[in-house]
Amino acid sequence: MKLLLLFGNSAVGKMTVGQELCKITPFRLFHNHMMIEPVLEIFGYFNIEAIKRLREIIFEEFAKTNSFGLIFTFMWAFDRQEDWDYVESVKTCFGLAEEDVYYVELIAPQDVRLARNATENRLKHKASKRDIEASNNRLMNDDRRYRCESLPGEIPFPNYLRLDNSDISPEEAARIIRDHFAFE
Repeated sequence: MKLLLLFGNSAVGKMTVGQELCKITPFRLFHNHMMIEPVLEIFGYFNIEAIKRLREIIFEEFAKTNSFGLIFTFMWAFDRQEDWDYVESVKTCFGLAEEDVYYVELIAPQDVRLARNATENRLKHKASKRDIEASNNRLMNDDRRYRCESLPGEIPFPNYLRLDNSDISPEEAARIIRDHFAFE
């Protein structure tokens, strides 16, 4: 089994690129909002503990399957040790050797991400983003509060790809990822 961690800033295209990657590889997609949206609906607020516990159940159960692999999308704040620790905990759930874990960082400037924040696909899958003004404000506030773009050389893992997807389609980004790692 393989685990592909697909991360980047808000609205960089993680879910959409993940969806396209699933079309051309045997990976399954577990995008972050698959747990966030139901928890928001039930609790009325962002209950991080409930979200983490639900994710862990998915990870543990998926790890028991004979599936090719899972793509997990999330925002990684590189300036927060707890996010580094979380990445390690996700890897631990799967019990994989490091060579079976892949890291793909998508990057794009804020103006591109703000434009993507209102795309039809994003709004279809992420109800919490449908108030565009509030969602744009959260995106800009998150950009001020967290550093969700790595520094050169900061990611120490062997199976790492940093991809500026500002000017390429999600389909092209998925092909680049597939080809870079030679996923069948």
